[in-house]
Amino acid sequence: MYRCCNIRGFLRFLIWLILLLAILLCFFSMKKNSANKAVSRHGEEDVFLPVIMYHSISDATPNDYIVTPKQIESDLKYLHDNGYTSVTAEELLDYVWHGGSLPQKPVLITLDDGFNNNYTNLLPLLEKYDAHAVVSVVGSYIDDNPNDGSFYPYLTWGNVNKMIKSGRFEIGNHTYDMHYMDGGRRGVKMLPCECPDDYAEAVNSDIFELQRLIDEKCGITPIIFAYPFGYCCKEIVPILKENGFLITLTCYEKPNYLSRNTDCLFELNRYNRSGLYSTVEFMKKVLSK
Repeated sequence: MYRCCNIRGFLRFLIWLILLLAILLCFFSMKKNSANKAVSRHGEEDVFLPVIMYHSISDATPNDYIVTPKQIESDLKYLHDNGYTSVTAEELLDYVWHGGSLPQKPVLITLDDGFNNNYTNLLPLLEKYDAHAVVSVVGSYIDDNPNDGSFYPYLTWGNVNKMIKSGRFEIGNHTYDMHYMDGGRRGVKMLPCECPDDYAEAVNSDIFELQRLIDEKCGITPIIFAYPFGYCCKEIVPILKENGFLITLTCYEKPNYLSRNTDCLFELNRYNRSGLYSTVEFMKKVLSK
């Protein structure tokens, strides 16, 4: 009798243990799903937004910062054939700030530094694939352009205006003259022993100069800021917001998930498009959630 009761007790314990394990498995599974499919406070599933970062588009030998026209056309065709739609900064703002909608599979195409080949080589491809791109320019690179018919790799103000008028490009601020890592400073990152007031004055002065120039030369005021080399710090965020920027671009290679929270457009992650990989290899990384 004792042995029989002991067996029944053991079976009851085993059943409760199995139930407890099932509940725990359920809980961790739900937690994992909620992490993979973030849901905003409005009850909507957040929108996956891959962001691609290009630099120079040239027939030169491809490297980490150069792709050929054939490579970027292959990228655009891949995105088009797989149902992705390139979106503009204005569409992102409308979605986040005003309750607008986005295409089912949005992607943001960006280019840094303002190479002239972004205009000459990319515009025909954007028109061919009905796509759009953000080009973040460095003001001093444009101002130092001799514009005398000699070869120079960066845009002129005239070509910037043509890009804007095409309706295929949006222009971002990449600093007037802080796109360097010498002299101790790294891009717009605050120096270790720098006084906050001195830092704010230096960064404000540089960023405002390019905002002023773009307004003067092109009649627009950029709302996009791309961090030089991806270097940023917490002190720069309020400065950028005070200067009217609504979207900022980093160099962290991670996925983005958009909600209706306006802060989600700050520090968007981007994948650098190295010319050393095929379209399929690169897109497999970029489009993975």
